[in-house]
Parts: sequence; C-alpha cells; structure tokens
Amino acid sequence: MGTARQKTILVVEDEEDVAILLKDRLELAGYSAHIEGYGKSALAYAAGRQPDLVILDLRLPDLDGYEVCRQLRKLYHSWAVPVLMLTARDKPVEQLHGFASGADAYMTKPYEADELLKTVHLLLGV
Repeated sequence: MGTARQKTILVVEDEEDVAILLKDRLELAGYSAHIEGYGKSALAYAAGRQPDLVILDLRLPDLDGYEVCRQLRKLYHSWAVPVLMLTARDKPVEQLHGFASGADAYMTKPYEADELLKTVHLLLGV
C-alpha cells in the first residue's frame, strides 16, 4: 500500500508573525506549508508548483489579494486549487468581491484555529 501525498498549502501573507503562526498550525495538522509575502512571488510559486490550497490575505505590498486570486484562476480552476481568503476586511461588500474574484471561502481575522482547520479540511476534501 502506498502512502498518501502530503497536501501543500501556499500561505500568501506579508505579516511574518501571522504567516509563521499559520504555517505552524497547518504543519501540526499534517500539511506542508509554504509562505510567500508578495502577490507576484506567490503567483510565480503557484505557476511552478501547483499547491493543493492557497490561503490568501488581501493586503499585500505589491498586488491586492483580489488580483492575486483572479490571476490564480487564470492558472487553475477552483476544483484544481481552492482559495481561502483570510483577511481583516470584514465588510460584506469585500466578501462579495472576494467571491467574485474567485475565492472558494472567506474568513476574517482574528479567526479561531479550529474553524480555520475545518475550512481547510473541507476545501481539501479530507
């Protein structure tokens, strides 16, 4: 019997402490996590290695998360690479804009770790 491949999650977050906390939580849950702090570098990573899931902040130094999500959708359909927007922006119009940009799920900061992991499991079908 073969072993299942470890799922890789791309964390796109420019706040280093937030990114490291996310990475640690994901790795404790059994995932492999890779951090990118810029939208352009995240897109380059995603183009070279198809992640299983992208967790995406909206406020990035170069591109906003909406644009990154639109570009990801040009690379991959949502069934191939789901996108979870994780942001401090909590207005309903921002959430709608996130879904219109191609996000599969939208969560706001601060978040509950259990809720985040449940959403990740759901999006990955595990």
